[in-house]
Amino acid sequence: MADEVPSYLDLDRENHPAVLAGRRSRDAVQARDKQAWLANFAADAVVEDPVGPSMFDEEGVGHRGVEGLSAFWDKTIGTTEKLDFVFDKEIICGNEVAYVGKIVTHIAGHISEANGVFTYKADSNGDLVALRAFWEVGETVSSLRPA
Repeated sequence: MADEVPSYLDLDRENHPAVLAGRRSRDAVQARDKQAWLANFAADAVVEDPVGPSMFDEEGVGHRGVEGLSAFWDKTIGTTEKLDFVFDKEIICGNEVAYVGKIVTHIAGHISEANGVFTYKADSNGDLVALRAFWEVGETVSSLRPA
């Protein structure tokens, strides 16, 4: 029909699979629920947080599969007191969503801020297949201050 609007021009922002998967991921992090966070991922998913080499991933290849994601949680999320997700902009493309903003980390009585772009990619089942975070390690470390 000539009057039909293509799906890419009429996004269902609230029910988009990547938006929902990203929300589940953040909710599990805030609830400190490792099992719910892991269950949100496809079996062969990858987490790159941050993208490239870092203190969490010396080779910069990402964390893959259930064992890799579990180890990532233990090294990162599990060591924090709380994480706040402060996103200013949401950009949906295909089966992915990108957020521009920051993640505020509360750890050992201190706070740091990772300013960046955070992406979530969902598969056809609505499971996360990729979580990628673009933030600069040096800038984030230099933001560390007492809470």
